[in-house]
Amino acid sequence: MEEKVKSGKEILDDFFGNIDNIENVDPKVAQMLNDLYNDGKLTDTNVKNGLQTLRETDVD
Repeated sequence: MEEKVKSGKEILDDFFGNIDNIENVDPKVAQMLNDLYNDGKLTDTNVKNGLQTLRETDVD
């Protein structure tokens, strides 16, 4: 029996596709990270900017 080994992309797709189901992960943060990943824009700068935006909108 051979088991299929997932590629790195498949593992990341699974992770970001299910990030909102991880315990104690804020749904807004999960959605922001998932969107950045799906848009091919998951960089440290974009994550920092996204978190800053979420902080600013949650305060209001």
